[in-house]
Amino acid sequence: MIIKKTSFCLFLFFLISKSSGQAKAFSIHTVAFYNFENCFDTINDPNVNDEEWTPTGNQHWNSKKYHQKLENLARVLSEIGTGENSNSPTFIGGAEIENQNVLEDLIKQPKLIDKDYGIIHFDSPDKRGIDVALLYQKKQFQPTSYINVPLYVYKGEQPLKEIPKTDAVENLETEDVIQVNTKNYRIYTRDQLLVTGFLNGEEIHIIVNHWPSRSGGEKKSSPYREAAGALNRKIIDSLQRISPNAKVITMGDLNDSPFNNSVKKALGAKGKLQEVGVFGIYNPFEEMANRGLGTIAFRDSWDIFDQVMVSGSLLQKDYSSFQYWKAGIYNKPFLIQKSGKYKGYPLRHSLTEIGFSDHFPVYVYLIKEKK
Repeated sequence: MIIKKTSFCLFLFFLISKSSGQAKAFSIHTVAFYNFENCFDTINDPNVNDEEWTPTGNQHWNSKKYHQKLENLARVLSEIGTGENSNSPTFIGGAEIENQNVLEDLIKQPKLIDKDYGIIHFDSPDKRGIDVALLYQKKQFQPTSYINVPLYVYKGEQPLKEIPKTDAVENLETEDVIQVNTKNYRIYTRDQLLVTGFLNGEEIHIIVNHWPSRSGGEKKSSPYREAAGALNRKIIDSLQRISPNAKVITMGDLNDSPFNNSVKKALGAKGKLQEVGVFGIYNPFEEMANRGLGTIAFRDSWDIFDQVMVSGSLLQKDYSSFQYWKAGIYNKPFLIQKSGKYKGYPLRHSLTEIGFSDHFPVYVYLIKEKK
C-alpha cells in the first residue's frame, strides 16, 4: 500500500483534540478503481469480438479458469483500502467487463457476497464488448440517477471538435443519442458512466472511465484521449452548473499519465492542492507519478494510467461533510509477478496461470466527522 502517513493525518484521526480534549471519530469510505483485465465469461456473443475468450478460442477460456478469475478479483476487491478501513470499498469502479452477468457472478463470490453490492452497468459500443461499471454497497449508497455518456471520436479527424454540443451531457438527460454511421469513421470506444446518489445522506457524483487506448502510438492516438478528457470536464461542468458545490469523483483507466494533455489540459486536473479551486479537479496520483510509482508497467517502465480524482468541493477540510483524505495504489506482494521476464510486474493471466490484472488498483478515502 503506497500511502505516506503524515503527522497531520495521525493527529487528525488518532490523537486527542487539543481544543475539545475529546477524541474525534470519523466515518471512512474507500472509493476504488480496478481494471479487471479481460473479465469475460465463456459464452460466445455474436455481437462482439470475444471469440478469444471461449473454450475453443486462443485462451482456451473454460468454466474453471473463469471462476478462478472471479475468485482472484474478489480477493483483491475485498482487501483494497483495508489498511485504514476495515470495510471493503464502498464504491468500486471497474473496466474491461464483458457484461452484467459477469458482475452478477463476481458479487456472489464468498469474499464479496456479504457486502451486498449493487451493480450499475451499461453495454458500451466497444467492439471487444468491454465496458465500465460501478459496484456500490447498498447499505451505504443509494443511487438516484445514472447515465452512460457516449464519446464521439473519429479516425483521421480532430476529435475535440467533434463532441456534440447538444447531446445528453448538456442537460444530463437520459435520452438516446443518435449513433454516427460507421461510414463517418467513428471509433467505437467505452462510454463514460455517470452515477449520482446519496452516500449516508450526502449527494455524491461518480464518473467511471476507460479512455481510448494507445493503439497506433501514443502521439497519434492522443487526440482521442484528449476528447475523453474534454467530455469528462463537460460532465463535471454540467454538474457544477446545477450545484456549484457538487461533490464529484472521476476515476478510471485513462491510458494516459497524470502529466498527459488529456488529464492536465483537457480535464484540467491539478497535482497540487493549493492550485485547486472549488470548481477545479485534484489528482493525487500526479505526486505519486513524480516519485516513480506506477499502476502498469511496459518495457520496464512504470506509469500511472489508473487514477481517482476529486473536485475542489471535496478539499474544503470541513469534516462536517464528506471530504477527501488521501490516496493509494494497492500493490500487495500477491499481486506481483515473482519470476521470469516480467518479474515485478502486475501478475496477469497467462495460458498457464490465472492471475489478477496487468494493472494495480487505486483508491482514495472519503472521511466525515461523526456527530
